[in-house]
Amino acid sequence: MKLVMAIVKDDDSFNIMNALNLKGLSVTKLASTGGFLKVGNTTLICGVDDEKVDYVIDIIKKEGHSKKQFTNGVNIPGDNYTQPPIEVTVGGATIFVVDVDKFVKV
Repeated sequence: MKLVMAIVKDDDSFNIMNALNLKGLSVTKLASTGGFLKVGNTTLICGVDDEKVDYVIDIIKKEGHSKKQFTNGVNIPGDNYTQPPIEVTVGGATIFVVDVDKFVKV
């Protein structure tokens, strides 16, 4: 068994969860915040059999979208230099797959 953890945009989380649920897969939604852009996102966790991992990843890829946007550069306190806005890619998904030693549902 594997635990799939996907960090996705808030805007994409409903579609991803709905697609997983329609395929009979349970998913848990956790609110989270990114460290670079410091904006809200969603972390989805889903426990699946090993052979379903690629299937889950394919659903996340299909339902998650990325885009480019500009963000303010990083400012260092006490430094008078302000970095110009930079273009970054946001969205899509960051996915972790880890082994599960034990699963208990009570």
